[in-house]
Amino acid sequence: MQFERRLDRKLVFSIIAAGILSFTGVVIETAMNVTFPSLMKEFSVSTALVQWITTGYLLVLAVVIPLSGYLKERFLMKRLFLTASGLFILGTLLGAWSPDFLLLLLGRILQGAGTGIALPLMFNIIMDQAPLNRLGFMVGAAMLVCALAPAVGPSIGGYIVSLFGWRMIFWAVLPLLLLSFVLGGLSVRQSSNLRRPSFDAMGLLYLALSFTCLLLGCTELGHGSITFTAALLFAGFLLALFLFRKEEKKLANQGKRPLLHMGALKNRPFVLGALGLSLLQFLCLALGFLLPCFSQIVTGENAFAAGCILLPGCLLGALFAPLSGRIYDRFGARRPVLLGSMFLILSMVLFNAALPFASTGILTVCYLFFAAGQGMSVGNILTYSLSVLDRSMKPDGNAICNTAQQLSGAVGTAVAAAIVSAAQTDGAGDFARATALGTAEALLVLLFLSLLQFLALFLSFRKEGRL
Repeated sequence: MQFERRLDRKLVFSIIAAGILSFTGVVIETAMNVTFPSLMKEFSVSTALVQWITTGYLLVLAVVIPLSGYLKERFLMKRLFLTASGLFILGTLLGAWSPDFLLLLLGRILQGAGTGIALPLMFNIIMDQAPLNRLGFMVGAAMLVCALAPAVGPSIGGYIVSLFGWRMIFWAVLPLLLLSFVLGGLSVRQSSNLRRPSFDAMGLLYLALSFTCLLLGCTELGHGSITFTAALLFAGFLLALFLFRKEEKKLANQGKRPLLHMGALKNRPFVLGALGLSLLQFLCLALGFLLPCFSQIVTGENAFAAGCILLPGCLLGALFAPLSGRIYDRFGARRPVLLGSMFLILSMVLFNAALPFASTGILTVCYLFFAAGQGMSVGNILTYSLSVLDRSMKPDGNAICNTAQQLSGAVGTAVAAAIVSAAQTDGAGDFARATALGTAEALLVLLFLSLLQFLALFLSFRKEGRL
């Protein structure tokens, strides 16, 4: 099947349809964080249990995304989209109606499954169907999903909860989801031939158990080093079984499809680029937790005002993302990616320097630099990382990048929360001061990781010979 790449209404509408699902999933994920006190009171659950509303969603998302390569070869793109949309709508209705906590959690799991199908599908549509000379711009525009959603979620969640209650978060997105369903049903089209690859059940089991142990370990980071270490070691063991098992080689030799082709991990520039992308997601979601928390507890702002810290940066990132894509199309990846990474480092330096006397306004200004760096680099890192792979490896490379992003974001939130929680426990006499100290410690960690992110990207370009 020979597909003609062209920028037309069907391509645009299909990207918008898949993007709405992905955007809505992440918005609800971050918006629900401000609803935890209400949920704990209404359903009589503990803090440790209520956090699974977000953690469970991210876990399912991370497990489903690696299936994207298999699903792309096995099913029509339109069928995949309609399945993802149906799962998400069903999960949203369950969330809005749920009379108990378990049904609410089930709704979030169904939403995670829908987003896990829709997110890589959006990028596969772009990589397979967009004109090559517009690829950077299209990926940059699509990456607004990842850039905008974590920023607007807390402010939207705080506003809705304060006026209408937490269930309205689910009801409010239903019109968008129905619009997405109609647009996708009319516009998503097939661009590649289908096959009948085998399903790698053992690979999925290893991966799911590994991710579960990793997230369980992260939730125990502030409670006990033994539990955390044991969970982390077991997660690493399971991941090693997945990466080095003989079954993958056996399946490949038989002409069958493993869950993920690990050949992409032999490409050093790709691995370093994926690492840079994952660290960026770690920084983004860690800041998304730290800044509203600091603003509410230390400076005394309400939930809505604290959530709005991220909004100006969100708008700036929205402007930078397509602009940086145009720079990529004209000059290549090196300039916008490394420049964006430098902005991230600058923002972390400013956060660390300003925190002792920070107000909500100062935090908002510092976040502008982070958002500019994120908008300049995030889409271009993904485009560049996939561009160094052979065409046959791109779907698996896309799945690896998206999976690593989701896991890294979940770990980033957990690590930031654990650092702050440990400081609060040690300084129980002055909760606000302890929160400020914990935030300062977490921001130092983020500064180190921003430097590591720049180094990974620099080495990636160097390995590929672009420096």
